[in-house]
Amino acid sequence: IGDQPVTRLELVKTVAADFIQRRRGDRVGLVLFGAQPYLQTPLTTDRETVAQMLTEAELGLAGKATAIGDAIGLAVKRLQRFEKSNRVLVLLTDGRNTTGELTPWRAARLAADEGLKIYTIGLGGNLQRRRDLLGQLRARGNDLDEPTLKRIAAHTGGRYFRANHAQSLERIYEELDRLEPIERGGTFSRPLRDLFMWPLGLALFGSLCFALTFLPHSLRSKYFSAAKVS
Repeated sequence: IGDQPVTRLELVKTVAADFIQRRRGDRVGLVLFGAQPYLQTPLTTDRETVAQMLTEAELGLAGKATAIGDAIGLAVKRLQRFEKSNRVLVLLTDGRNTTGELTPWRAARLAADEGLKIYTIGLGGNLQRRRDLLGQLRARGNDLDEPTLKRIAAHTGGRYFRANHAQSLERIYEELDRLEPIERGGTFSRPLRDLFMWPLGLALFGSLCFALTFLPHSLRSKYFSAAKVS
């Protein structure tokens, strides 16, 4: 970032925080997961708080294993009280499912049943170096389970993305903005016509009738005589 090397976590914090800030009007929540998932921030329109909680996240808070299925299950549970339309989960991981009660595939089926669309992002993936007769070769490591992430996305109507560096991750979040545009309330207007004079005139007429009804007879005669003379 800015020509400076950073960890994967710092990269995610920077890019994802910008994405969160752009989702004006959306309810946004944050689930962190390792050996078990936990709700870092419930769904809220307070994007500043969500971005701040993301910034404060640290490695190891949820354990060193990876429970992708349980993380999806927690998201499904937290979304059940909201309308089924427009439910979206962005799942970002640099590993494979190694623990948890729910398998990723079972969790994906639960998500699909609840109308939850999942976009999956595979981040990084260690590169193992090896030499042969032709020189140095670079091969992708086995940390990232791309087939599972693709299967989750396809089953729930989402898409899978692969991020290898900061620019590609930024482009992915920009694409998510395009795929899931923010719904903004329409602006309604109606012509205005001043009608206050009618109830005001009626009220004045009623007040006059009331005053004449309870005004003593001698005063009424005097008042009308004066009015007639004038």
